[in-house]
Amino acid sequence: MAFGMNRVELIGRLGADVTVNHLTSGGRVANLSIATDESYRNRQTGEMVDKTEWHRVVTFQDGLIDMLERNAKKGRLVHAEGKLQTRRWKKDGEDSDRFSTEILVVPGHRVQFLDKPNGANGNGTQAPAAQATEPANGGTMPAGATSGPSDDFDDDIPF
Repeated sequence: MAFGMNRVELIGRLGADVTVNHLTSGGRVANLSIATDESYRNRQTGEMVDKTEWHRVVTFQDGLIDMLERNAKKGRLVHAEGKLQTRRWKKDGEDSDRFSTEILVVPGHRVQFLDKPNGANGNGTQAPAAQATEPANGGTMPAGATSGPSDDFDDDIPF
């Protein structure tokens, strides 16, 4: 019996719109490119260094591919979970093997968007607080307004 765990979770921004390809077997495959960022201080210079790591995410699930075609646009903040997989292939005319390590989203794993589609400036980022915001029902309201009933209590609460 084998023991082990192969699980990956990423939170990052899409570097491009989803790419969907049709396979010779009749199925489809969706490919995402997710960028994760981190910062660290260079020990020699003391300067902050920003580093971006790019990750390939792949799925063959039809329902997930349909959702990604509608929503996976460049700049969206996304949470993806899956398992690591390394593929090996040969390119025509080359003797050496090529390798690609990617995150495979299989049943039981997911892709979830962490921002609103079509943010105020169109790239998925949040609108500044001074602009109108969009409530869950699709209407608009001024920033600072509440969508539910207001309970103004004049009572002094001791804690």
